[in-house]
Amino acid sequence: MKNDQKFSRRDVIRIAVLAAAAPLGIAAVDPAQAAKATKAQMQYRDKPKGDQKCSNCLQFVPGKTAKAKGTCKVVAGDISPDGWCLAYVHKG
Repeated sequence: MKNDQKFSRRDVIRIAVLAAAAPLGIAAVDPAQAAKATKAQMQYRDKPKGDQKCSNCLQFVPGKTAKAKGTCKVVAGDISPDGWCLAYVHKG
């Protein structure tokens, strides 16, 4: 019993296109965003916890103004400067 499997030209082209496109699909996912926790996981809230708030946290990346929402190095999504979460680390 002989198994002679042959690929058509169409099969070879399809495999080549998929192989070439695979790295592009992987690159489309931002590694920094993929590694961030959700707001729910970090118990994020838009209100401070005493003196602890995002605007004085080491993880916070400020927005264009002091009151504008920014981003976080740990938590995904828009972050209020007056917010708080479990990732809070006082900068100073």
